[in-house]
Amino acid sequence: MSHGQGPEHDAHWMRLALAQAEDAARAGEVPVGAVVVKDGRVLASGRNAPRQSHDPTAHAEIVALRAAARQLGNYRLDGCSLYVTLEPCAMCSGAMLHARLARLVYGAPDPRTGAAGSVLDLFGQAALNHRTQVQGGVLADACGHMLRAFFQRRRGQQRAQHPLRDDALRTPDAAFADLPGYPWAPHYLSDLPGLAGLRMHYLDEGPRDAPRTWLCLHGNPSWSYLYRRMLPVFLAAGDRVLAPDLIGFGKSDKPKKDSAHRFEWHRQLLLEWMARLDLRRMVLVVQGWGGILGLTLPMAMPERFAGLLALNTLLATGDAPLPPGFGPWRALCRDRPLYGVGRLLARGNPHLSAAECAAYDAPFPDRGHRAALRAFPERVPVHADDPGAALSRAARQFWQHQWRGRSLMVVGAQDPVLGLPTMQALRRSIAGCPEPIVLPQAGHFVAEHGAAIATRAVEYFAPQPQRADGPAPCRCNLPTTSAESRLAATPTSAASQ
Repeated sequence: MSHGQGPEHDAHWMRLALAQAEDAARAGEVPVGAVVVKDGRVLASGRNAPRQSHDPTAHAEIVALRAAARQLGNYRLDGCSLYVTLEPCAMCSGAMLHARLARLVYGAPDPRTGAAGSVLDLFGQAALNHRTQVQGGVLADACGHMLRAFFQRRRGQQRAQHPLRDDALRTPDAAFADLPGYPWAPHYLSDLPGLAGLRMHYLDEGPRDAPRTWLCLHGNPSWSYLYRRMLPVFLAAGDRVLAPDLIGFGKSDKPKKDSAHRFEWHRQLLLEWMARLDLRRMVLVVQGWGGILGLTLPMAMPERFAGLLALNTLLATGDAPLPPGFGPWRALCRDRPLYGVGRLLARGNPHLSAAECAAYDAPFPDRGHRAALRAFPERVPVHADDPGAALSRAARQFWQHQWRGRSLMVVGAQDPVLGLPTMQALRRSIAGCPEPIVLPQAGHFVAEHGAAIATRAVEYFAPQPQRADGPAPCRCNLPTTSAESRLAATPTSAASQ
């Protein structure tokens, strides 16, 4: 039997690619398989292997292309056809064009990353000097079914590994599908002592042995999505980045009762989580409630922290009045418990798209999922004997007298609650902290302007030589660098990124 082109022949080769996809699934990889064919015979095959090989480029198509090039002794694959069970991404599509592939045949479309017509069409660019013929939809049902079955099994395994407690809710995974600018894989823990079976979600990207780790703590009512503009900058610098969702937020479980949320409990969870992951060389990045909690962490394990990047936050010590805008904010949360989170974010960030606003709403589909949003404004320590106030006063002593790391503040001046006056008061509590960088057009959720901030922070927190008694001291008398000057001098452009 001669196998050339045509529907029957395409189906034959696609079944061979499906066999490769099955091998990938058995290895725990996303089930995508590929074969390269020339003159009616298979030159090479490949399956997905990024996890197994610790190689982000080890997609089925790349594996097959490399093997075919070795077989031919030529990186040009003239006259070859590649069959793959899933529409290729931009990386794989670019490799096919560089290889001068004659024909691409794929099975299921990929509405999230497909670069053969679904998200973008690299093969349809007339300016390119090579044209690869494209045929999609071959055995699409079989290819799509294999992918859907794989992810259903994975979700079932996660549920079995992290069963949902009767007194908590869990936002369905479907609510987080196709979030703009948030491509990172989820990580979960449920066996920390303080969690007592609740599932905690966090992002963990970049090399584990990176010289610098960014710990990004969100506030209320946001979640780890807040830092999506900063993470790519940190990762491009070769760093590790972690961004947990506090219990009650994001992809973490949500206790049904407001009373479950206590200052000391949330703090203890973060301490247990950091110890479990053995995080070191950390730059603490905090915003809003992320700072109210996060600023109390370094005193418990100072050897693990090297820097602080503070974005519109405070230490709620109970012995000083809270900002004037706090009372109206607390009243709004109490009187309008179903306020739109995305709409709130958009008020201070008009550059947000409708899809980005929807992403902020995603974790909180109904009143039952919003206990943390109701509870957190009531948990801010106001009086000296409120829960968390004594811890915050102890933290203030630590930052004033024991902190040896570097510090940087960036302030959204339009924040009606935690704006420049509040941040200046916090700065005076942190040893050696320089004057804050002010973004006049930014509001409370200043991380939404995070690309410029992250670029400045990567330069500012360059790893320093380690001293025997802890991190290198803050050299706050250094002249302002050019990056800081640009960020401070051009707040409008910085805020637009």
